[in-house]
Amino acid sequence: MTAAVPPHSSSTFAPGSGDASAQDAAIGSAPGSNQISPPTGTPNASPPSAANAGPGADPGAPERLAFIRFAIESGVLRFGEFRTKAGRLSPYFFNAGLFNDGTRLGQLAGFYARALARAESEGRLRFDMLFGPAYKGIALAATTAVVLASFGRSVPFAFNRKEAKDHGEGGSLIGAPLAGEVIIIDDVISAGTSVRESVEIIRAEGARVGGVLIALDRQERGGTAEAPSAVSAVQDVQAQFGVPVVSIATLTDLLAFLEGGHAPELAQFREPIARYREQYGSN
Repeated sequence: MTAAVPPHSSSTFAPGSGDASAQDAAIGSAPGSNQISPPTGTPNASPPSAANAGPGADPGAPERLAFIRFAIESGVLRFGEFRTKAGRLSPYFFNAGLFNDGTRLGQLAGFYARALARAESEGRLRFDMLFGPAYKGIALAATTAVVLASFGRSVPFAFNRKEAKDHGEGGSLIGAPLAGEVIIIDDVISAGTSVRESVEIIRAEGARVGGVLIALDRQERGGTAEAPSAVSAVQDVQAQFGVPVVSIATLTDLLAFLEGGHAPELAQFREPIARYREQYGSN
């Protein structure tokens, strides 16, 4: 996603980030608060099944809302005012780099694996292996492969170096040979540069891109604050490369979480986010 730098403001709200300061006291920080403990938040939970949902229900909704809560409690999803590289003032910020310990990374991999399993079961994509673009994608691909194996689906994975190695085994690729339908796993899509480079690497090895899997789709048009583009970065990737993009959750899910009263202390941010989406959101 677009990187953002928070201005000096006391309005930034970052619950459960693990910081001991008072400004970070929030959901998940006090005894008895709503911690991430349901089966959907554990790395080894079985992949979801649509058969358990009632008529007309969205079987993926509980999982997506669980991810939003997980991101908030981990301090990864923050609220306040954040200046993006595009010059926009965003009322929220998602920094996947803060999933930075074994417990959080294991839970995150569980969400990735279940999203991928669901997408395949729904016929939205098929895959034979995983590819993690350097750098964030490396840990994501490796840990997601571990969780998939716990589901009984052991698949190979690979990742790239930023610079090719000219000694030892050499080259820029590490892991299993790229073959078959390959899923690119990353945190977000901003300008699409990482996806573009990954597609070129995969196709150069004679493999096919089966799709892209990300954590959060901001559903936000590209461009600048003054001149937004017609489509989002995700839509651009889908159109340019003809591959599906699957996300664990979207901005729509974040708004549903806030509107559903799941975190009353965050209700003040619902309207700013809704206004931001009205201004910059994609169709």
